[in-house]
Amino acid sequence: MANIEVAGLHKKFDNFTAVINSNFKIRDGEFFVILGPSGCGKTTTLRMIAGLELPTSGKILLDDEDVSFERASNRDIAFMFQMFALYPHMNVKENICFPLKCQGYSKAAIAEKLAEVARILRIEHILDNKISSLAGGDRQRVALGRAIIREPKAFLMDEPLGALDSEFRHDMTIELRELHIKMKATTVYVTHDQLEAMMLADRIMIMNHGIIEQIGTPAEIYNKPRSLFVAKFVGEPPMNFLSIESAVDKDSDYVYVESTKISIPKILDKPDSQDLLLGFRPDQVNVSQTYLDNALNGVVQASEYFGTNQVLTIACASGVLKARIPAETQFKEGENVYVTLKPEKLIVFDEGSGQAVLSTYLVEK
Repeated sequence: MANIEVAGLHKKFDNFTAVINSNFKIRDGEFFVILGPSGCGKTTTLRMIAGLELPTSGKILLDDEDVSFERASNRDIAFMFQMFALYPHMNVKENICFPLKCQGYSKAAIAEKLAEVARILRIEHILDNKISSLAGGDRQRVALGRAIIREPKAFLMDEPLGALDSEFRHDMTIELRELHIKMKATTVYVTHDQLEAMMLADRIMIMNHGIIEQIGTPAEIYNKPRSLFVAKFVGEPPMNFLSIESAVDKDSDYVYVESTKISIPKILDKPDSQDLLLGFRPDQVNVSQTYLDNALNGVVQASEYFGTNQVLTIACASGVLKARIPAETQFKEGENVYVTLKPEKLIVFDEGSGQAVLSTYLVEK
């Protein structure tokens, strides 16, 4: 397997800039997910790592070797497309073994490798089947098998589950993670689906308009978003934001929202502007039907039931927020409620720059 390092990577298509000065490292054996909306530059980044697109400038290092302008065939990388790209005139066995035949492997070596791949993917029973007879999940396993059998330095996957229905996608996501644990293969995976990213990734890189917004573990991305974009893009429902009325200086450990004093982790850096938002996840909200000190007053607009929990939509003077609470707690639409926030994970965002303001919570390990 391989380390991958990207330095100053830039890609322009005529007047459109797809990737802007990207810098990141992918560790040997890591499952690294590139997450973002359509058009953010994630697939272009993946294609440049693969050698299917050449960068305008910058470097791509594969095990410390500069492959920035090497052809894809010289990079020892397996690429999986969304639509599988299987050969319809070949059966399953022939599809999987095709890369080894092209490389001149002996029949005995091919048979040994095929048996191992089929065992890992649990597809021994369909090796003689035609591709046209397979369901979507089995086609995905065949595409995986064709990539695995080569034992490349790295696997690159461009939304490989996008063509599957929701049930198959969930099952294949679990299987992909299990396969990664078995093989410990360096994998770079592109998706726009945050649930896939959270389930699969060791680390996630979030892109927006060609720029890297944040790189971190799934827990870091969810709990400690470093920008408004990340906070809004990741999470279902996404992070809440309420307008802050007070100025925030270095060493502040509270803010005022709706004239209510709210404790926050200590601020370590002065914001650039005074247009500030208080960010918090829906599961960091307590809702009460009785008055509480230092509580925000709100009105329940809607309730969504999810079995073990429910999500309330609450209108406050400073904005609308979502609260994830136990399902057994009963609230009615139009009911007046009191909202308190858990102080230890609150984040202040500078609305002007779109960045989180550095705090003790954001820097703690």
